[in-house]
Amino acid sequence: MQELPNLILIGPMGAGKSTIGRLLAAELSRQFFDSDHEIQARCGADIPWIFDVEGEVGFRDRETQMIDELTRREGVVIATGGGAVLREQNRRALRERGTVIYLFTTVEQQLRRTAKDRNRPLLQRGDREQVLSDMFALRDPLYRATADFMVRTDKRGPRAVVNEIVRRVTRMVDPLQCKA
Repeated sequence: MQELPNLILIGPMGAGKSTIGRLLAAELSRQFFDSDHEIQARCGADIPWIFDVEGEVGFRDRETQMIDELTRREGVVIATGGGAVLREQNRRALRERGTVIYLFTTVEQQLRRTAKDRNRPLLQRGDREQVLSDMFALRDPLYRATADFMVRTDKRGPRAVVNEIVRRVTRMVDPLQCKA
């Protein structure tokens, strides 16, 4: 069987990209990188601070640089920030340098999963449900256009999602390996 490509998780905040990414990397004995965490480590500052000081454009510039850097690695699992797909340059890098998996979740599930989270600058302005609905309307088509396939995460444990991803990616790489 040929080697599995980089596996790149995209989707909205609260979809489980970081949790599922860590489990997926462990399952496949790969390194895991979360682009938001890598940006914070490099800057020595958290994302709300970056947004406050540099604005969203400054953060997105850092994100584009980090995505370019991470996707040039080989044999890794990468979890991106929810807005990574907003720039065509990022979408192109993701598509060209790995298998992209859209972790789909509903706005209702996002509301539940982010209810107590104060570390998400885009949710600190106004009605959280409206903000999430507006972001979903803009970003869902971009996630779909960028992804090789989509996996629903609503009402499913992370382990079940990881198992589905492994099964589907294995089938893509070697169709004879798994006929289920």
